[in-house]
Formats: sequence, structure tokens, C-alpha cells
Amino acid sequence: MSGLFFMFMAVLSLATLVPFVGAALALALLPAATLGLMAATQEASKGKFPMPSILISAFRAGQQRKQAMMVLGALYAVGFLALMGVSALFDGGQFAKLYLVGGKITEELVQQNDFQMAMWVALALYVPLSLLFWHAPALVHWHGVTPIKSLFFSFMACYKNFGALTVFGLAWTGVFLLAAIMVSLIASLLGNPTLAAVAMFPVALVIVAMFFTSIYFTFRDSFVATPPDATSDSVASPGDSS
Repeated sequence: MSGLFFMFMAVLSLATLVPFVGAALALALLPAATLGLMAATQEASKGKFPMPSILISAFRAGQQRKQAMMVLGALYAVGFLALMGVSALFDGGQFAKLYLVGGKITEELVQQNDFQMAMWVALALYVPLSLLFWHAPALVHWHGVTPIKSLFFSFMACYKNFGALTVFGLAWTGVFLLAAIMVSLIASLLGNPTLAAVAMFPVALVIVAMFFTSIYFTFRDSFVATPPDATSDSVASPGDSS
């Protein structure tokens, strides 16, 4: 799963290298790439070995669902760029440029009030955006829900399971903090403070891979597929997380 996550990151990184539209292209691919990792997790949970080709599951599910996933990706890219545009109103676009294009992070830049305000505005706007798209790729791929309906169902499922998702988020925050503390402690015991900075990067990547793997289970425990004989549309309905 870690290897698949690294491939997932490599694909998105390569997409950002496309001139002019790289950042938007990477954003548009994110829902499909996330679905690929969810499909890999589903395979692993069945005792099967997920092959790299599973990462493009979203584009192998038929023309209709492939187009729906592309629409979903475009909506995500537009939404993310829009919230970055709003954040640019507070600092002249410094935070948005740093996030989307890259650049050098300096202490002077981070301490600027305008930059901090833009960062917090972007974070506040990203929360509802992430709730809209949290379950949407899976709903489109596995249940054939239209992109707009998938956003509605995703948001409602997150709303109805807010307590469970809060615990989920706090637990992962705890995992990240615990890993950082352990790495720092080991570096201190070895008398090599720079080791913490070097070691934390691969450790963080593995933990993020674990996090993306866990997303599948939030979907599985939040939706129940309607039996095919009950309705002509296989639509998922929000339920309670276990």
C-alpha cells in the first residue's frame, strides 16, 4: 500500500510539471487517484494483492463513469482554485502561489499577518470542500451516482457521522504527533538533532499512506447500497458509522 501511495504521489507530481495547467491538472486527478487507493484497500481487505494498475480503476469502469469522474475532478479543481483565489484577497496571493507553484518558505513570510490570515481562510474553506468530496469518488465509481448528487450524499454522510469523523481525525492527529515525538526522542538520545528532520520525512510519507488507506473504511461504514430489486438506481444512502 505504501508503494502504491508513492506511485500515486509520483503521478500527481508529474502532472504539476505540465506547463501552465500543471497545478489544475494535478487537482483534477486527485479524486480519481484517491479512488484508486480506495480500490486497492478494498482488494487488500479481501485478501488479494492490489496491482499498480488498480490506481487507474476510475478510468476503467466504463465510459459513463469515467466521464463522471472527470467531471468530479474538474469540479474539485475549480473549487480548490476558487478557495485559493479567496485567500489571495488577504495577502495578495503569496500563500496561494507558495502552495500551488512552490517556492522558498522564509520565517519572515510565515510571520506576516496577511500570510497567516490567508492560510487560515484557506483552511477554513477547505473543510467544507473536503466534506463534499470525501465520499464522492467512491459513490461515482461503485454506485453510479452522478457527480452533483455524489457531492450532496458525501456532505450529508459526513454531517450525519460528524462525531465518528471527529474521532477519526483526532486519532490520526494523535498518530502524527506520536510519530513526531518518537522520532525527536530517538534523535535526541543519539545526540543527532538533524536526524529528526531527515527521518521524519519518510515516516510522514508512510503515515500519510496509512491515512489514505483508511479512507476506504470511512466510506464502507457510512453507506449501504440499495438492493438492486428495490430500485432501478443503485444509489447509496447515508447511514451511521460503526
